[in-house]
Amino acid sequence: MDNILTALNVTKDYAGHRALDDVSIEVPRGKVYGLLGPNGAGKTTLIRIINHITAPDKGIVTFDGHSLTADDIVNIGYLPEERGLYKKMKVGDQAIFFARLKGLSKRDAEAGLRSWFERLNITEWWDKKVEELSKGMAQKVQFIVTVLHRPKLLIFDEPFSGFDPINAGILKREILKLRDEGATVIFSTHNMGSVEELCDEITLINRSRNILSGPVRDLREQFSDNRYSLAFVGDPDALRRAVDPMCASFEPAGIDADGNATAKIALKGADALKPFVAAANEAVIINSFAKFMPSMDDIFVSAVEAYNKADDAKTEEQK
Repeated sequence: MDNILTALNVTKDYAGHRALDDVSIEVPRGKVYGLLGPNGAGKTTLIRIINHITAPDKGIVTFDGHSLTADDIVNIGYLPEERGLYKKMKVGDQAIFFARLKGLSKRDAEAGLRSWFERLNITEWWDKKVEELSKGMAQKVQFIVTVLHRPKLLIFDEPFSGFDPINAGILKREILKLRDEGATVIFSTHNMGSVEELCDEITLINRSRNILSGPVRDLREQFSDNRYSLAFVGDPDALRRAVDPMCASFEPAGIDADGNATAKIALKGADALKPFVAAANEAVIINSFAKFMPSMDDIFVSAVEAYNKADDAKTEEQK
């Protein structure tokens, strides 16, 4: 696969604290890549390294086929969680100032900015002072400045904080449009719903280590753990008796909107699927049978808890 960014065995220490411990990631070109993790996990440190704000103590970072250098920053657009605008400047002047720093001429900057201002419905704010902007409006301005010069790699750190659902939806559509036009996006957030909507692949960093990586679809399949939901007409007890040899668990789940009895089932393994369906079909009338796909929130919690438990146990053994 063609990767626009690769970090290999990256380690970073700060005054006795290891912020990143042998972390490796591969960000495929033209995708939205989720960088996830609890607070303090090491995400911000990795983003700072990618932006050439700091350097790793160990490891290699490559960008677009070569070792990352300061010259690559012009091809990276970064929208940090902590925003920074000059409050007394007019919005348009501020946006042009930042666009010029990215290498655009004043003429090209103004033309591009006015187009984006119209696209995000903030044209009337061009001549107002930055201090008059709401948090959401200020974020729109900074989003525009980040993407205006069409960098190869965009990094968004909690881009939807402060947005109402309508404006968050607008920004999500713009991010997907940028991806479809060829940009690669690293998206850091705690909002797992947004991850499911936007991300093609993710990396989960916890306690300074990469504990989980892969395509979102594959990870949801991996964490489904042979769990299924069943809607049926018939006797739940008869169904339970019939399928018990194939089930690791069987949990009645009430009645659905169509009046069907429902159950949540975990099979003992993939080989149990066919005999389960055959036995269930003999015991009741099956109206629907679907694999349970966990949410990214489920996966996040499960992976972090499992890693922490194993890591704590390892630490105790070493004492």
